[in-house]
Amino acid sequence: MANKVITSPRDLPSVEELLQLKSVIALLLSVPRPILIDEIRESLNDARAKLKQKASVSHDELLADISARVHLKERMQIRRVINAAGIVVHTNLGRAPLSKKILTGVAEVASRYSNIEYDLDKGDRGSRGTACEAYLAQLAGAEKGTVTNNCAAALLLILNSLAKGKEVIVSRGELIQIGGGFRIPDILRASGAKLVEVGTTNITTLRDYEKGISSKTALILKTHLSNFAQAGFVESVTLKELVALGKKHSIPVVHDLGSGVPFATKKVLGFDEPTIQHSVKSGASLTCFSGDKLLAGVQAGLIVGDAEYVQKIKRNPLFRTMRADKIVFLYLEHLLTHYLNEEPVTDIPVWDFLSILPADLYRRAKRIVAELGNPNGVSVEATGAFVGGGSLPEKTVPSVAVCLAESWKPSAKLRALRERDIPIIARLESGRLLIDLKAVFPDEDDLLIAALRECGVTV
Repeated sequence: MANKVITSPRDLPSVEELLQLKSVIALLLSVPRPILIDEIRESLNDARAKLKQKASVSHDELLADISARVHLKERMQIRRVINAAGIVVHTNLGRAPLSKKILTGVAEVASRYSNIEYDLDKGDRGSRGTACEAYLAQLAGAEKGTVTNNCAAALLLILNSLAKGKEVIVSRGELIQIGGGFRIPDILRASGAKLVEVGTTNITTLRDYEKGISSKTALILKTHLSNFAQAGFVESVTLKELVALGKKHSIPVVHDLGSGVPFATKKVLGFDEPTIQHSVKSGASLTCFSGDKLLAGVQAGLIVGDAEYVQKIKRNPLFRTMRADKIVFLYLEHLLTHYLNEEPVTDIPVWDFLSILPADLYRRAKRIVAELGNPNGVSVEATGAFVGGGSLPEKTVPSVAVCLAESWKPSAKLRALRERDIPIIARLESGRLLIDLKAVFPDEDDLLIAALRECGVTV
């Protein structure tokens, strides 16, 4: 189709005519046919509007507009990105990257039929996730465990099962907002329970909790302070103290742990993050946490604790609406087996990233800069990365970044890297662009080099 100038709406090509063009047919590699047709129609509608305003439209402009629209739709699809932002468990980038080894095992079973709800001994209907729940309880040191589709759902089920129509005591300092704008008070209200706030934002004492207890109290809730930290004149009550108070009044204590780390982190991270096992040993009646944060698995809400409460949750009609699917159970079975066997944490991507030594990152960064020709204004510097996933937000772990000075127009480079076929997500800091290697897979270094070269970062 020649680049003819169109001056009248009746001269516009039809959708079918456009679909015969090679350049338009090629767009079917990017989006499904119905989506392409919708975008062609939208482009034609815009062209008609322009022509009514006495403007002209060329065929090339029309094709370019269709291509741009399809490109925007394609960019909405889930795709691989390179995480050079310096946040290992990055909520917006899929949280924990999954293990290829475990995924291979999952694919072998999930691509065929499985006994997900079939009892092979009895030859009859079985319970979903029996092995996974047993492994979960074993790892946590709890009587029983179960799985739902995310941690917010887990908390909602706990509250609805144990406290519907009754009161739940929460410290004002723990009425947090989690990702996506979801707030603990909102989840609590949606569960049918009544919130009883105690203490103040910065100070909550054991006496505050005790004064909040009434004949209508169903449970005491303690939440992990995800995504923020309190400092200065602050005071809070430990889980053990709350458990002792709960036992005194025969009230269960529920611990919303958040990240759900399955082992002591001091050796790897340099600081201690509260573990699942610690929560159970401290006497929490129920503990809930995420499957895709520091457990480093798939999205899931995991619940461990006293058998009577877990069973009550599983009998709740809402439980089925929030249950996990076979792929979640399959992945968790493999992952929990890994932790139970005390296999190396470096076999799991998140813990591989968190365990890597700064010296190794430094060598990789030096190679990247050398391959670019050691351009002026590009340096290798020590920096601090974040664990992410709501884990101790003020704590950083040692990392190394390739830094572009202000002379390289960091904002423009940041956008250019993000617009690549394999987008690279970096960060701006103090007017510079930092390409943090903490969560970059080693086999992605060459992609970084090629991207930076194509963005003009070279001698």
